[in-house]
Amino acid sequence: MCFSCPARKRGKDKKRPRINASLLPGSTVHVIKSIEDAKALEGQEVGLSDWAVIDQNRIDQFAEATADHQWIHVDTERAAREMPNGTTIAHGYLTLALIPALTNDFVHVENLARAINFGLNKVRFYTPVPSGARVRARATVLAARRRAGALLLTSEVRIEVEGEKKPACVAETLGMYFFDGE
Repeated sequence: MCFSCPARKRGKDKKRPRINASLLPGSTVHVIKSIEDAKALEGQEVGLSDWAVIDQNRIDQFAEATADHQWIHVDTERAAREMPNGTTIAHGYLTLALIPALTNDFVHVENLARAINFGLNKVRFYTPVPSGARVRARATVLAARRRAGALLLTSEVRIEVEGEKKPACVAETLGMYFFDGE
């Protein structure tokens, strides 16, 4: 279940946990049936995603979608001459926008009526993501609270760049989960 995006509601016949093969070694799917279950995850790292490649095509598509055509993102020839690593870099907001896809299978919320992205408390971009780099997400549950009859789940998500010491992005995400029958 994504920490920061609306859940894809599954049909009645598909109510099974979706298992991510890249969960932390020795871990199991974290199943949340109630706010108390979520509270038990506070302070725990709940998932580590597979690596995802951020290629120039993805960067160009993001530039088109957002009308952000700054040369450091899309001009490969100029980047080869002027950028420190000789390549373009992904938009910071592209890195941030990958969080829902990368964290989708970290937990499974049972009896879910709907989920919404409630926002972000804090976002920081520490390391650029060069075109062609691989990134992955690592998530920790910070807090689980009842709010407006729902579960408000606050998580820290770190987007790591393969081979880099510092993460590309650290975001505190807020997701609201509404249970069936509440």
